[in-house]
Amino acid sequence: MLFMVLIAGGLIANYITRPLLNLVTASKEIAKGNLKVNVRLQSNDEVAVLTENFNCMIASIMQSHNDLIKAYDSTLLGWSRATDLRDSETQQHSLQVTKLAVQLARKMRIPEKDLINIHRGALLHDVGKIGVPDFILRKPGKLTEAEWVEMRKHPQYAFEMLTQIEYLRPAIDIPYCHHEKWDGSGYPRGLKGEEIPLAARIFAVADVWDAMISERVYRAALPQQEVLSYLVENRGAHFDPQVVDAFIEMVSSK
Repeated sequence: MLFMVLIAGGLIANYITRPLLNLVTASKEIAKGNLKVNVRLQSNDEVAVLTENFNCMIASIMQSHNDLIKAYDSTLLGWSRATDLRDSETQQHSLQVTKLAVQLARKMRIPEKDLINIHRGALLHDVGKIGVPDFILRKPGKLTEAEWVEMRKHPQYAFEMLTQIEYLRPAIDIPYCHHEKWDGSGYPRGLKGEEIPLAARIFAVADVWDAMISERVYRAALPQQEVLSYLVENRGAHFDPQVVDAFIEMVSSK
C-alpha cells in the first residue's frame, strides 16, 4: 500500500511540476531574446490559467517588439531619403541599390536572417556623407585632391555614427566597407580579398551597376552590356570574382 501511495504521489507531483518547469524553461528562452516561445496548455487548473496568461504576455511583447522594429526601419528609410536629397545626382539611388543588393545576396544563398542587415546597411550606405560639407558634396565639377580626401572620409563617419546605435551595429559592414576593393586599393582601410565583409562585396557590385546604368548630370545612362563588360574587366581587381559571376547570372536570367 505504501508503495502505491509513493507512486501516486510521484505522478501527482510530476503532473503539477512539469507545467511549471515548462514555464521556467520558456522564461529562460525569453531572457535570451527568443520571443517565439509558446507554452502548450496541459491542464484546466490554476497552472493552465497561469500558462495562458504567460502566452498572452509573450504575444503582447512580440507585437510591441515588431512595432518597434517597424518604427526603427521607417526611421532608416527617412535617413536614407535625407542622404539622397543632399546629393541631387543620386536621388532614389539608395532604394534601387538596396533592392538589387538584397536580390544578389539571396542569389548567393545568404541566410534569410542576415538579409535584414544587408537591407539596412544598403539603405544607409552613404549615411556618412552627412558629415561631408555641402560645397564638396554638391560641387558640379570635378573634386580637387583635397576635396577627395574629405569625401573619402564618409565611410569612417558612417562607422562612428552607427557604432553608437546597438540596433545598427550588425548592419555596419556596407556603410563602412563598400568602397574597399578586392585588390586592396580601396578605402578607408585598404582591405583586400576576403578581409572585406561579404555584404560589402555584394553591395559594391550592385552599387556600381546601379550608378552606371542610371543617368547622371555629367553623362547619359550607359548600356547594360557595357556595364557588364566593365564588371567582368574589373573582376578580381575592384570586385570579388564570385560576386560578379553571381550577378551576371542573375541579370542574364531576367
